[in-house]
Amino acid sequence: MTLSHHAPRAALLSLCVLAGGCAVGPAYHRPDIALAGPYRSVAPPITAGAPSLDTWWRGFDDPMLVTVIERAQAENLDIAQARARVLMSRAQAKAAGAALFPEGAFDAQGQSVRQSLESPIGTIGRHLPGFKRDNTIADFGVGASWDPDLFGGLRRGRAAARADAGVEAARAEAVRLAVVADTADAYIQVRAFQARLGVVARQEATQGDLVELLRKQAGQGVAPERELRQTQAALEGVRASIPPLKTGLEIQLNRLDVLMGARPGTWREQLTKVAPIPSPPGLALGDGPADLLRRRPDILAAEQRLVATNARIGQAMAEYYPKVTVSGLLGMESLDASRLFTPDAIQAVGSGALKWRLFDFGRVDAEVAGARAADAEALAAWRAVALRATEEVEDSVTDLVQQQGRAVALDRQIAQLTVARRQAEQAYEGGVISLVEVREADRDLLAATDQLAQTRAGAALAAVASFRALGGGWTPPASRS
Repeated sequence: MTLSHHAPRAALLSLCVLAGGCAVGPAYHRPDIALAGPYRSVAPPITAGAPSLDTWWRGFDDPMLVTVIERAQAENLDIAQARARVLMSRAQAKAAGAALFPEGAFDAQGQSVRQSLESPIGTIGRHLPGFKRDNTIADFGVGASWDPDLFGGLRRGRAAARADAGVEAARAEAVRLAVVADTADAYIQVRAFQARLGVVARQEATQGDLVELLRKQAGQGVAPERELRQTQAALEGVRASIPPLKTGLEIQLNRLDVLMGARPGTWREQLTKVAPIPSPPGLALGDGPADLLRRRPDILAAEQRLVATNARIGQAMAEYYPKVTVSGLLGMESLDASRLFTPDAIQAVGSGALKWRLFDFGRVDAEVAGARAADAEALAAWRAVALRATEEVEDSVTDLVQQQGRAVALDRQIAQLTVARRQAEQAYEGGVISLVEVREADRDLLAATDQLAQTRAGAALAAVASFRALGGGWTPPASRS
């Protein structure tokens, strides 16, 4: 009965030894998640002329935007830190893999000894024939040890370390993607603030002309003083809107410099020249949310963490089984250096060791339970990241579509206000209305123009957010052709 009880474990041990080792623990399979089907945005975005996701920023057709993004990718310090972390994680994975191979060391030494005649050895030895007080000892040898990893604990550790390296590689790509998107965001905001400051300058001039006109009319008793004061208050309101815009512009210029790895003010001269707000390119959504599992670096990082925690379950389970270590030493030792390389100086040692946490299974149980809990947490985190990624795509695409629709409506409004402004000027020339009404038409037109500048910037920013949410076109190395 006892033999039959232990037979399965003995058979497993024999099989592992003969087959060169086996790995305990669960094999990794990507879990299921409900991401099939298309996106559910309120309307599809414009897909004509959609750029490659690998270099989506080129689709904005703005050479300066391309310049600042390429500079940021080359010089940004967050990207440099992320790349260093990748190198560290790869070194750790390499070290974990090296544990599977025999470990060897070479040792050589020589020493001269002058024996004290008053020591216990010297006191006895000085009376013995042939006793030498002065001796030279020379020895060298090569030692090696090896853990054959019968139950796969080391292999599971190597798999976990490689997955950790995959986590850092994906995180580094996520940092790069974030830096690219932040750089594009800051650049677009710079252009938006410049456009709005241009509109405000025209508003200030128009409102100033209206104040001067009403001041003359009030002096002649044609216009009431109340209307003059209201117009002056409106002028001060326009002037009050300038400092926040200038502050916003300075903040974004400083932000761009830091993103490009430079102190604030370094590249300001190149960027202060006014340029239009870049228009968003087309956007291709691919086959739907399921594509994000292959493209989003944060999802891929979460999955690699899941691979690592899965491997660590097997690493913990391997502690239920014995570990065998084989070691050996081959070397030479002699009191006479001239006889060091003779057959009589050869010494060899071989040994084997067995370690089994036989009475520690309660602690091993706890370690396995902890590894399974970490795996469950990593699984929930992976699913949460995937769902949030889908949410980000849906939200950013919706924002893009709505901003583009609003821009179309504002274009129509401005067209109507332009006609109204021209008609007001004609009516003024015909003596039908006063110049005040003409200036009010100017003010309405400029207010709509400011709204359009903000909306165009909003559409461009939504496009950047959409490209970022789609993963920026990155493909992990394991999946590249």
